[in-house]
Order: sequence, then structure tokens, then C-alpha cells
Amino acid sequence: MGRKVLFTASTCSHIVNFHLPYLRKFREEGWTVHVACGGSPMPVPDVERVIDLPFEKSMWSPKNLKASILLSDEMRRENYALIITHTSLAAFFTRLALWGLEERPKVANMVHGYLFDDETPWLKRDLLLAAERWMAPDTDLVLTMNQWDYETARKCHLGHKVVHIPGVGVDFSRFDRVPPDSRENMRKKWGIPENAFVLIYAAEFSARKSQSVIIRAMEHLPQKVWLVLAGEGALREECRELSQKLGLEYRVLFPGQVRDIPAWYAMADAAVSASRSEGLPFNIMEAMYAGLPVVASDVKGHSDLIEDGVTGLVYPYGDAEVCARQVMRLVGSEQLRRELARNAGETEERYGLERVLPVVWAQYAALAEREAAVKR
Repeated sequence: MGRKVLFTASTCSHIVNFHLPYLRKFREEGWTVHVACGGSPMPVPDVERVIDLPFEKSMWSPKNLKASILLSDEMRRENYALIITHTSLAAFFTRLALWGLEERPKVANMVHGYLFDDETPWLKRDLLLAAERWMAPDTDLVLTMNQWDYETARKCHLGHKVVHIPGVGVDFSRFDRVPPDSRENMRKKWGIPENAFVLIYAAEFSARKSQSVIIRAMEHLPQKVWLVLAGEGALREECRELSQKLGLEYRVLFPGQVRDIPAWYAMADAAVSASRSEGLPFNIMEAMYAGLPVVASDVKGHSDLIEDGVTGLVYPYGDAEVCARQVMRLVGSEQLRRELARNAGETEERYGLERVLPVVWAQYAALAEREAAVKR
């Protein structure tokens, strides 16, 4: 049997949504692939084993310490050569599980956006940064996706080696197979008027994604503007109740987790985001590739993709009124929509899976080779 690699993440859905091409690549290269994650169980192709962990989103939950202990036992039993960890919570408790191992495997931490930045309250920022510094000695490789995270990881020495990557790569090919009548059919199916101006925000409902900001922005927008909030999450019902309270329920849609996202983008006129912070967000890159102009909060991750007035429009995080004004610029100018979409489309070529996968794989392979050299 070949060497073993372990992927970890807070949720199984994260692995399925973002890392399947890498699991497949490891298997094709002769590796035994395991995944350890929390959240709702689901099938994960190209892996020999999925380890269910009791992760909870609160860093202080005792279940996360239990998950770390379980991981430590698995590491001793399985003798992994390489561990690749994702999402801040799982990354911390995965590296905590390494303590006490006689032979530590090589560890790569792929950062999907540190949960702090220059605007984070100092106590929270210092605590989260301290956690990363605490784990830095056991982090052989840090992969960052946006410039702020890259500079922070290098300046604060959050791993032995820090590398900037263009995300994990987006499979844009499915956007090239959208039927030409998708816009008309989707609008009929969901009762959206043909002359409506439709905004779409596809993201998990969470405090960080801040869907409530977009809902409040809808108060300042004309009746012809509709909003699609695709996704699931803990705050979905709270957001639905907010839309009802504001009298917006008939033009704010909650379709849940959608699999045919290219058809939804084909139906929409613009994409929006209200996130507090990002790594390098799929929803923005996919919207740009689909030809949609974007209005997004001016935060890290977004700022790496959007140049205000050139490849999209930005607004201060949490400011629903400015968000609405930026949307109205799009509503009022077809020329602006076309220019932004054209410029954004030209920048998205660098983020395609076929270009990014070799870049990321080269880092994984080099780390694995260093591990093998130590063993020889």
C-alpha cells in the first residue's frame, strides 16, 4: 500500500464542494486517501475512508477537543505521511492533535480566509492570531488565497513556508453547458417577472456571510429588483423572518441549496455579496465567469477579485444603503453592467481549475517529497 494522506475540514460539504479534484489526483498518484470532517455525512468519492468528527463551530466547544483526541488516535494508528487541513477551526484542532506524536507527518494548512483582519476587534484578532502562532511550529506549509492573508502569514511566521495560490481552482466548464432558455424557464418556474432585475447571492447562511445586509438593502431598492438567496445554514430562517418583517417576502427567494447554480446565474442580472471576510470566494468568481456584474462588500478576498468601477462595485461592509446605491447604478445602466462583466471575465481565466490544480499540486508534491527524503 502506498503512502497515506489525510484531508481534514470542519464539514464534509467543504471537502465535497472544493477538494474532490485533489482527492482524485492523490489517488491517481498511488496514495491512500482518508478524509476527517464534521457536519452532515455525505458520500466522498476517491477516498478509502471518511472519519466522522464531532466538530462544532464554536472554538470553545468541548466537542472540538474530543475531535482532536479522536484525530490524534487516528494519526497514531494510520501513520499518515501528509496531512492537509482546511477551515480555521479544523486546522487548529488538527494541528493540536499532532502533539505527542513520536513522528509527526508533514502538514499543509490551506487558509480559506483567516477569521480576522485589520478591522477585527483587537481582542478577538489577537486571540485568533495567537492560536495560529501557537500552531505555526507544526505547520510545514501555509497556502493562502488573498494578499492580506499572505502578508500576515509571512510577517507573523505562521508556518515554515508560506505560498500564495490563486484559490483551489473553479470548474467553469459547467457554465458553458447552460441551455439558452434557462433564463426564461427559471423565471417562469419561480414566478419572477420577465422585466425584474434579479440579484443573486449564493452562500451558506451564517453571521460571516451577512445575508441580512442584502435584505436590508432591498428596502431601498425599487419593486422591480428581486433577490435570490441560495444556500442553507443556521441563519436561513432568521433571514426569512427578516424579509417578512420588512414586507419583502414576495421578492426575496430562499430556494435552499441548489445544484444547478449555472442556471440560476443565467436567470440573474447581477451578483451580490455581503460577506465579512473571504479567502477567494467561488461565488464571486463563478458569477464573473457567468457574465454577471458584481456588487460586494469591500473586504479581503473580494478586493483581490474586484477593482471598484472596473471589474465590479464595492461598498463598506455592513452598509445596506451604500450597497443599494451601488446596485442602483447597475439597474440604471446597461452599459456599466456590460463593461464590468466584460472586464471581470477577462480576469477570471487565471482561476480555472485546469490552471490552478497543477500549481497547488506542485506544493503538495514538494512537501510530500520532503517527507519522503526525511524517511530515507
